Amino acid sequence: MTPLLGHTAMVLHFSFLCFVVFGGFLAWRRPRLFWVHLGVAAYALGIVIVDWPCFLTEIENWSRSETGRAVMEDGFIDFYLTGTLYPREHLLTSRLVMAGIVALSWAGVGWTCLRRRSRERSGV
Repeated sequence: MTPLLGHTAMVLHFSFLCFVVFGGFLAWRRPRLFWVHLGVAAYALGIVIVDWPCFLTEIENWSRSETGRAVMEDGFIDFYLTGTLYPREHLLTSRLVMAGIVALSWAGVGWTCLRRRSRERSGV
């Protein structure tokens, strides 16, 4: 059961990260999701900037230690992505790209909402 819990935490971690980066695009179709995405993105920013603890990392590390595997010393992103998906020396660049994707998705949410309102006002 312990390895299953760790693997579930890992899958949820990847899902969380995907939602942080791309969730704003879902709000183009469902504008109310913007507020959920804003909260998730703020929490992710807090994890990166303020070093808030991530409960998924805690669960996965507990599972790893219980099954005799190495714990993630520097967190999920450093353990799975840094050095694999992008070179270690481009960590800041990858963060800026992700922030740019989030900003672009939020700009799209604003543009979509403005278009919807103008259509409603014009009766189209």
